[in-house]
Amino acid sequence: MTNIKSKFDLTGKVAIITGSSKGIGLSIAKGLAESGAKVVISSRKQEAVDAVVQEFKEVGLEAIGIECHIGDATQREQLIAKTVAAYGKIDILVNNAAINPFYGPLETAGEEVFDKIMNVNVKAPWVLSNLAQPYMKANGGGSIINIASVEGIHPGFRLGLYSMTKSAVIMLTKNQAKEWGRYGIRSNVVCPGLIKTKFSESLWSDDKLVAQYTNVIPLKRVAEPDEMAGIVVLLASNAGSYMTGGVYAADGGYLISG
Repeated sequence: MTNIKSKFDLTGKVAIITGSSKGIGLSIAKGLAESGAKVVISSRKQEAVDAVVQEFKEVGLEAIGIECHIGDATQREQLIAKTVAAYGKIDILVNNAAINPFYGPLETAGEEVFDKIMNVNVKAPWVLSNLAQPYMKANGGGSIINIASVEGIHPGFRLGLYSMTKSAVIMLTKNQAKEWGRYGIRSNVVCPGLIKTKFSESLWSDDKLVAQYTNVIPLKRVAEPDEMAGIVVLLASNAGSYMTGGVYAADGGYLISG
């Protein structure tokens, strides 16, 4: 029998994490690197990814930084091409980068905002996965982990467009799992609850909103970004080798509250 610890070992694996210069993406990248993976730090600004790579290297973690605005077709292609040029393969893709440019009722959003959020939150993970798929296929398998949100399962207030995109990401994941399982490619989706990141600062910095939230959810608190790394390491590794098409909430019990 194989030792369970060894199944979490990602030594020799190559992982791309989008939106990984801060927040959830950064903690996921660190978790994967600490588990032995060679990680590709990616976000819109090269100086931001370079700073993270420097931090990682100082503590003995293997990483490179590739600037990529995932809403840009050319930059998406370059992210994949540069990763393969540097490391020769792709084993793990974490589609984490997302935007939420609009907070308000559905009927007050403009079509330009709709197109922008769909392009980044839905089209980009679909295209990046498609670009990575041939390399995973040639390698005999791989793991795609899409980061959605509890908002993709249970609608909140004033986050309608964002919720729509995250719901689409959940169904994208299920279809990837169904179509690509024959190639040994697994695809799973993680749905975080409210996490203390810059992305969601407008929510967790509102004391009244936080009080309502923590009063309702079983764990009675907002999560730290580091609390999302464990589930991703599991899904990326052989410890999760029979997990595909799964929708995993990491939400403090938000979905069962109320």
